[in-house]
Amino acid sequence: AEMDDGTELSLTIAQIVQRLKGSHLHSQIERQAKECLHQPEIKLESLKEDVQLPPSHPSAPPEHLKEPLAYMRKAQASWEKRVLKSLNSMSTELEVPLARMRPAVEQKELTNKWNEMGTDEPDLSRFRPVYAPKDFLEVLIGLRNPNHDSSEDVSIKSHWGLIQVPLNVRDIPQLRRAYSELNLTSGQLGIDDHAHIHPGIYQKFTYISFVVEQDSAAAQQYSRQGCPTGLRADLWALILNSTNQPQDVMHYEQLMAGVIQHDLLVDNLIYKDVKLTASNDDYYFVFEDFLYQVLLCFSRDTAVLEHFKYNSATPPRSYIQGETINLLWTGVIPFHGFSMYVAPLCFLYNEPSKLYSVFREMYIRYFFRLHSISSSPSGIVSLCLQFERLLQTHLPQLFYHLRQIGAQPLRIAFKWMVRGFSGYLSTDQLLLLWDRILGYDSLEVVAVLAAAVFAFRAENLMEVTSLASAEVGSCIIIMPIVLCGSFFKS
Repeated sequence: AEMDDGTELSLTIAQIVQRLKGSHLHSQIERQAKECLHQPEIKLESLKEDVQLPPSHPSAPPEHLKEPLAYMRKAQASWEKRVLKSLNSMSTELEVPLARMRPAVEQKELTNKWNEMGTDEPDLSRFRPVYAPKDFLEVLIGLRNPNHDSSEDVSIKSHWGLIQVPLNVRDIPQLRRAYSELNLTSGQLGIDDHAHIHPGIYQKFTYISFVVEQDSAAAQQYSRQGCPTGLRADLWALILNSTNQPQDVMHYEQLMAGVIQHDLLVDNLIYKDVKLTASNDDYYFVFEDFLYQVLLCFSRDTAVLEHFKYNSATPPRSYIQGETINLLWTGVIPFHGFSMYVAPLCFLYNEPSKLYSVFREMYIRYFFRLHSISSSPSGIVSLCLQFERLLQTHLPQLFYHLRQIGAQPLRIAFKWMVRGFSGYLSTDQLLLLWDRILGYDSLEVVAVLAAAVFAFRAENLMEVTSLASAEVGSCIIIMPIVLCGSFFKS
């Protein structure tokens, strides 16, 4: 049966809303709407009458809005079930509840040491990360579209990679057009600082009007060629519509109170992850306290649940003695390396509430896509496929050689991509890469950089004879934007 006009309209509206959610236009509309509410002529009680809405019609099932492909929805649901089962097993084995109310004495202790949680040395030996990126990669390798017959593929090359799902990803000519500002003939901040620069770029430095005018779209466009160090924090906050208003500070303080009142099993996983990763990192160990504060608050931020309406992930619920206590927990289960999403932001923001609101926006726009299964062009499945396709097309001999010696390129690059290269690039270079993620509102550049690293090391890699000797991570000291730009040129 064909859909009637009303259902179709409803479906279209729902799709537009979904597309807008998390976009820069959405943040500007939101900002305008908030400003309108403060105008005396706008009355909340008559708002519904003032805005004439069409009669409501049945809309698309919410799960279809989250993710259009049924097999992707099924795979994500199955993965979530598996991870939650693992968390529940840990809770049972260790006799540690998923959530509990802290006794008053413990609450007071935590309040007193809130700013120096890093000095704590709890015994975490019993806790282990629920999963590591390599476990997640195995799930992605197993993905198949049941309706797709791979034998119909004309090119045998499509079978070279580990990712065997038919998604549309951009090739080099398309990427070149989409990322024209990454062309090395354009001025690139972080590369051309002391060299010849496109004359227009200096004029931007002297007076950046869009910061004053709060023009998020202009800030985003500017970010495509890199942000000056001194302006990056303001530019990113503007692009992300992260304003740090009194209500944002209050929201952060409420989350903090939530951490002090309740202890969650995932708190131990957060502690463990920070100790295993950021605390051992030369750049980030000094931010240990900040990382605990931000991640513990994030785990209680149920406002993040709103975001799950628009992506394929569905958070689990947290119960205390069988009762849901106001959904205490966002349901985001930290994996090994999760804290590295926050660590680089500590260089930009030293006020916890500001650091928190920027991280939360970065997470719900970008980072969640790196550890959930979806067909989004910025999702990890598409990024893996794009990485493999770029290598297969432009470096077929290298790809074939690595595959023959059992060193599938994706097994090497996956850990870089799943973290958005955090911990694999020096911080100044990583922030230049993240400038472009924000500038293009896409994670595609992560896949391009991963392929560019292999292109840069191709000569050496052709000589390796085993996976153990194919360690390419140490080479990522080269400027990522130079690598991406030169890859587009090839």
